[in-house]
Amino acid sequence: MRTARRDTPQKPLARLQKPLARLLTGLAALVGLVLAGALCPAVALAQSSGAQATGLHISEGRLLEGNGNDFVMRGVNHAHTWYPGETQSLADVKALGANTVRVVLSDGHRWSENSPEDVAAVIGQCKANRLICVLEVHDTTGYGEDAAAGTLDHAADYWIGLKDVLAGEEDYVIVNIGNEPWGNTDPAGWTEPTAAAIKKLRAAGLQHTIMVDAPNWGQDWQGVMRANARSVHDADPTGNLIFSIHMYSVFDTAQEITDYLNAFVDAKLPIVIGEFGGPADQWGDPDEDTMMATAEQLDLGYLAWSWSGNTDPVLDLALDFDPSRLSSWGERIFHGADGIARTSEEATVYGGGDPDDTQAPTAPGTPIASAVTATSVTLGWTAATDDVGVTGYDVVRLAGGSETRAAASTTNTATVTGLTADTTYTFAVYARDAAGNRSARSATVDVTTGDDGSTPGAACSVGYRVVGEWPGGFQGEIAVRNTGTASIGPWTLAFAFADGQTITNMWGGTAAQNAGAVSVAPASYTSTIPAGGTVTLGFTAGKGTTNTAPTAFSLNGASCATA
Repeated sequence: MRTARRDTPQKPLARLQKPLARLLTGLAALVGLVLAGALCPAVALAQSSGAQATGLHISEGRLLEGNGNDFVMRGVNHAHTWYPGETQSLADVKALGANTVRVVLSDGHRWSENSPEDVAAVIGQCKANRLICVLEVHDTTGYGEDAAAGTLDHAADYWIGLKDVLAGEEDYVIVNIGNEPWGNTDPAGWTEPTAAAIKKLRAAGLQHTIMVDAPNWGQDWQGVMRANARSVHDADPTGNLIFSIHMYSVFDTAQEITDYLNAFVDAKLPIVIGEFGGPADQWGDPDEDTMMATAEQLDLGYLAWSWSGNTDPVLDLALDFDPSRLSSWGERIFHGADGIARTSEEATVYGGGDPDDTQAPTAPGTPIASAVTATSVTLGWTAATDDVGVTGYDVVRLAGGSETRAAASTTNTATVTGLTADTTYTFAVYARDAAGNRSARSATVDVTTGDDGSTPGAACSVGYRVVGEWPGGFQGEIAVRNTGTASIGPWTLAFAFADGQTITNMWGGTAAQNAGAVSVAPASYTSTIPAGGTVTLGFTAGKGTTNTAPTAFSLNGASCATA
């Protein structure tokens, strides 16, 4: 299943109801033009937004920094609450150009509560990496439809409990009260508790910009947030409120996307695409190109879902949290048209992004290779210098006169993975500063990877791990990596359990089992493994008292190395 690492299994229901969504969205928009409290530019001017602003705040429908500078979010979501050890991720997304990260937290209703100490550390990591931090409680996801979901009122109490941690961080932190806080059941019920939670936070003294997510699993396909945005906005006495729409398969046409975003802009009500996906699935094909182009045209923020760790890996931007192994989705977000690398500007509160800074850093020193294996190499180089300060480095691979980005780092060392055994590569390094100036390229280094000793033609490696166990069962994960230079697909993975384990459910593929022998065929979205790429399979299984891991795997009949 797509669990909480994208823990909205009901989100597809919104997609399945697409024809009704279009009809009701249109009706909601029509009603909204007539009823008081609907989106209306004339009404939008009635309240003096940001009158009590501290730090990040809203004015005339725009998100501004404390100094009045317009700030446009360009970043990603990161599943911190399920991967608390992946703290390097913030540095990695910063090195790829992001100016914002939306961090998944838990208020303890559904998952383990993130403590004040943990949240303080997250904020510190955001600031150390010069990122604006959007903090969100994920336990509210799908309330009213998902029985496990918590309330916005409970989430508000959590934020109030963090008041001492959040105090003084208004320049750096936005509080997203609750993720997708209403499902598809009676989404009109979203309005009152959303307004009440806002009032509760303000009454407790929180002055941060507040973000609120839409109902319908964040996609607002019935137009409830769009029709009631004005009344919810007016519930905030400070006016420092920003709306968040999540765009997945409901938003599969350019017209739907532009109509929705322009409705808020025309009304001078601030909005951000707080989550969005691009890869097609069985529910449709989101139009991410229009989402990103329209956000750039209207100067609206966007935050892509998600950095890594999705049980269903189709939405992983980076494979296995490795910034040098971006998926096609990750390449689109960071390096594509209207992507983060081309449009992101660092918040001026960090003193970066000076438009008057036109001096590029010096070239880094010639990289030196170490820790060379069959599939990876670590490179180090003498640091570059800059009149303001170097903020990161880009490692590139050269072949036939062209360059391919291989890794990014905020320090003068990086590990490049996904290489092919017994192959010679040429690498070089660029430095960049906060203003986006890029240095000249360093001198190059040639590296020949080692011989992995695997079966000729078996260009694969497999990693197997147990994610969690309970009496009589467990959850496992299998990462299948293509270590060759050509894509693999379709494929069949084979292995055997030694202790009578029996797979009961699998995502990312379909398992067939005969006694201990298991054969796995891919799902549609994992059917091709690109060169250097990885697909991840997840499963649940029954077990006895022992649970020995498989020791051998084959792909299309050829043995794979184990990782």
